[in-house]
This record gives sequence, structure tokens and C-alpha cells, in this order.
Amino acid sequence: MNKRQLRIGVVGAGARAPLALHAENPEHNAVIVAVADPSPHAEHRVVERLGREIPVMPSIDSWSRDEIDAAFVISPDDTHEVIACELLERGIAVYLEKPLAITVSGATRILTTAYRTKTPLYVGHNMRHMSVVTTFKKIIDDGIIGDVKAIWCRHFVGNGGDYYFKDWHAQRSRVNSLLLQKGAHDIDVMHWLGNSYTRTVVGMGSLGVYNHVQSRRDNSDRLMPQWFDYGTWPPDHQYDLNPTIDVEDLSMILMQFNNGIFASYQQCHYTPDYWRNYTIIGTRGRAENFGDTGGGVIRVWTERVGYDPVAPLEILIGDDAGGHQCADERTVREFFRFIREGVPTQTSPLGAWYASVTGAEATYSLRHGSVPRTIDDLPDDLVQYFVKQTVDG
Repeated sequence: MNKRQLRIGVVGAGARAPLALHAENPEHNAVIVAVADPSPHAEHRVVERLGREIPVMPSIDSWSRDEIDAAFVISPDDTHEVIACELLERGIAVYLEKPLAITVSGATRILTTAYRTKTPLYVGHNMRHMSVVTTFKKIIDDGIIGDVKAIWCRHFVGNGGDYYFKDWHAQRSRVNSLLLQKGAHDIDVMHWLGNSYTRTVVGMGSLGVYNHVQSRRDNSDRLMPQWFDYGTWPPDHQYDLNPTIDVEDLSMILMQFNNGIFASYQQCHYTPDYWRNYTIIGTRGRAENFGDTGGGVIRVWTERVGYDPVAPLEILIGDDAGGHQCADERTVREFFRFIREGVPTQTSPLGAWYASVTGAEATYSLRHGSVPRTIDDLPDDLVQYFVKQTVDG
């Protein structure tokens, strides 16, 4: 695509809709011209979330390549498969919010459609652009801790009740599981840091807290910023939870990558604190973060010691004080360079497929007696097509 102004469509006027506003940064020469959202509250939400009136329609049925150059798909997870594939079929470049899809078949369909149509597909795994992650990546690439053998991630989702149990996120039919929905971020990061993908996965978990909360409400007339209440504690004092709750609020998985690395991921939605802790162990040292935004630190031990909270090497985590904000902007910049100039990306549709599929298979394992699940390979021609589009190949 040349440097003419690009016409942008946005699918979904929900809480994450402001992500699309980065498209209108002057450097991109793009403007949002249409929004698709079936909610009766969509027009009001567009003004509230995107800052101005923009034409709203209930679906993308009327969108064509003659009117829309690229679309940001920020709709609920269960809609990703159908919407992304329809846009790709019409030749409209797609920025798809993670996760790629909520089922193995859905994730595969999106990738094969992008491959067949050769329409640009970008998946917004913005954590590959967060400073805590890129700093870990540099530590590994510089060989400071040797060859990586284990990656552990503990995710303390302190705002879980407000973020995920008051709307569609609480329903299996909409997300499959929060292990997939929320964990896709961290699974993708661990794959990227380990330079490999999961081959075998086992899961365990349960719904043990929010199912006991009696206060329920249909919140379809509101968005998360309107119901969020930081002062609610402990978790069983939550209120206005979704009428249907059947996803786990505690999940744990074990993974073995194709290159032999072992990894684990733990997710809890009722902790008092909210942050991620990564521990990466190599043949020459160990790195661990304390805090995951600006002001936090990554500590690296490369000598034999007893307990010592002061590491020989400490690296401050840069910017990202706003969490998603900085990383979101970087992904949008990367998306436009990709669709305009074909510049390889740091994020990867192939990585997004493995993150979603690992989450889906882990969920199956969790719900079926922790039976091990093996992830099959994709066709080589499809793999190579997406490998060529990414920085790391």
C-alpha cells in the first residue's frame, strides 16, 4: 500500500476500542471511517470510547475493499473466527486482537484463510512489545544466563473479578476458558523467549470463588470502566457478577516445547495484587522480574549463592507505566509498517496460533482429568509463509 490515507474500520466499540485510535497518529496517515457493533448502545459507546461520532452499523456485511483498507477487530473472542475470515476474504487487512480464536479449528481456519487469500493478518500480542519482555529477550539473546531450560510464569490477576467475571468473559461459550483468553499473552511470550512452541501440555484448575458470589447482573448495558470498583475486597464481596459463570478462576499448566524447554503457567483471578512474575532458568544463570511495568526490575543471578535478594545484575524495566498503552502503540506502528511496506513484524500469526491452540488444549486437559495433550504440526508451506513475515523467522 502506498502513502495515501488509509480508511480504517473498527469492529467492536467495547472497552478495548481506544486501541484503534493509535491508527490515527499522524505518522500513519489513516482515519477511522466506520464502526461495526450490534449493541443498541454502540453509537453512544463510539463517542465515549473513540471521542467523536463515526458511522455505526450492526455488522461488517456492507464493508468492501473499495471502502475499507484495514480493520481493527476488537470484538468478543467468539466472533474472531467468522469476522476475521470474512474480512480476509474481501482483501481487507486485519489487525486482530488476541486471542486468535477460542478453538483449534477456528485458529487454523483464520491462518489458512490469510495464507490462501494473501491478505495481511496481524494479531495484537502486544506483550512482545512490553519492556519487561523485550528486556528478558535481550538477556537471553546476549547469552547472560546460557541456554534456557525452564520458563515459569505466575500471573496474579488481582482485578480478575472486575475484568473477567462481570460480562461475557465469564462464559465458556464466549471464551472457552480464561486460561486461553488471558493466558494466551503469557503463552506467546514464553514461546518467544524460549524460541520454540509447545508440543505437549497438561492442565489443572477449578472454579472455586466467583461461583459462590450471589450478586448477579446483566451488564450488557455497561462497559468495564463503568462497573470497575477497586475498593471491593475480599473477592467473595464482589457484586454484579455475570449471570452465567462457568470458566475457571484458578488455572495451572505444564508445557514441554519442541526444543525440550519445560515451562509452567499459573493464573489466579482472586489475588490481592495484580502483576506477572517470570522466572527464566538457563545453564549459566537465572533471571526474574519484580514488577512488570516501568519502575520494576529484573534481577539476574549468575553465581552460586544462598538466599540473596540483591542480585549481581539488576536491570530496570523501562516505560510501560500505563501497562498496555505503550505496547499497544508499538503494535499499531508495526501493523502499518507491515501493510504499507511489508516490513517483518515482531508479533507472529503463527505464534498466535500456537498460543491459542496451547490454551485450548490445556483447557481440554484441565476439564478431562489432566490428560496430556499433543499439539500437531501445521502444513509446512503455511508455516513458512508466516515465518517469512516475522523478524525472528
